[in-house]
Amino acid sequence: MLRRTFLSITAATMLSAPAFAGSHTMDIVDTAVGAGSFTTLVAAVQAAGLVETLKGEGPFTVFAPTDEAFAALPAGTVEELLKPENKDKLTAILTFHVVPGKVMSTDLSNDMKAATVEGEEVTIMTEGGVKVNGANVVQADIEASNGVIHVIDAVILPASAM
Repeated sequence: MLRRTFLSITAATMLSAPAFAGSHTMDIVDTAVGAGSFTTLVAAVQAAGLVETLKGEGPFTVFAPTDEAFAALPAGTVEELLKPENKDKLTAILTFHVVPGKVMSTDLSNDMKAATVEGEEVTIMTEGGVKVNGANVVQADIEASNGVIHVIDAVILPASAM
């Protein structure tokens, strides 16, 4: 599986130019890899063993924190979460960023609640810009073959991870 994951990431990196250029023939993982601004998220998805899931049929809506969002966490947090003994906590955090189904920005309404794959709900606000649990959506509606990515500027945490 590790070899297949590496090959997928390598192939996606070589195809990175069309990742955000309106092409949605790549899945969510390949689209994130190709973007170049989600290296921490991709590493976390790999550490949690979620690559195959997010490459699956879906559809999924992913609120994807940028590398800068992960860097804003307290020092050492990412490194701690990537340790094998913290896989369950990492998985909970990552699946809190995923909503089943394909939810485009035009489907959103103010004070909307959406159940995440993790099990808890996120709250979406649309007044004064779109926010998900307080994180700003900085780029919306990046379509992938198995769903959509909305880029956010913060890592959102479920109550179970706090």
